[in-house]
Amino acid sequence: MLNHTKKIKEIYEDIQKKIYYMIPEKWDKFYLYSSIIDMPNNVKTGELFFYYVPKGVLKKKPINVYEIPNKFNLDENEYLKLVELLYDKIKELREEFKNTKQELWSNITIIIQNARFRVEYDYEDLKNSDFTSYERHIIWRYKYLEIGPQQVSKDEKEILKRYTLGTRYMSRKEIYEFGIYVKDVGNNINYHTEQLVETTKEDIQLKNRNQRNNQKDNIFEEINKITSKNQILLSQEEIRKIKQYREQKKNI
Repeated sequence: MLNHTKKIKEIYEDIQKKIYYMIPEKWDKFYLYSSIIDMPNNVKTGELFFYYVPKGVLKKKPINVYEIPNKFNLDENEYLKLVELLYDKIKELREEFKNTKQELWSNITIIIQNARFRVEYDYEDLKNSDFTSYERHIIWRYKYLEIGPQQVSKDEKEILKRYTLGTRYMSRKEIYEFGIYVKDVGNNINYHTEQLVETTKEDIQLKNRNQRNNQKDNIFEEINKITSKNQILLSQEEIRKIKQYREQKKNI
């Protein structure tokens, strides 16, 4: 039985604020996955990714977090720092479970839809999983985003086939859900990572234009810094997309 302390509820609220801040447009549905694996010498590895469905009358394709900088002409390096802050908050949530002597979960899925905040805690043994981190990403998308065999590559089809036809292992899950009151949240991202401050759209565009003109740092160097610090593992698909975005920017 989950024991939701005051601190845990405060962390939930902070996670919500960071999520709304990181998406520069209105949306209807939000899905996040994050894992934390304890390794020797107090080292932790894991990953974080999320998708959202833009608001609209017609059915729209889920947007991956790593597509946001390219889609809205934001600085990739700075945006990855926001991803880092969100992952730090997920780690803080898990530490609070440890502080209150509750069983530690290995991964969580957060769903926000219809003003409801839902957290699914999973206790799967990821160290001994039959699937790699990348494969679990494909399976998670299939389960939550309904991205099936007809929409993926040949290799990903094989992953889903192995999952659907393989032996199913029952892993325990705990679910916590509550209603949220969503105030109007500005859709501008200005990268004040210590204190989130709203600015005008024109300020954002000017700042990002100057950053793009002067940017010399390689995006992959920044990714390496973040992954070495927080061990956020990007899937092969994410790396491929980031490379593709980088090539597109060279041609701008």
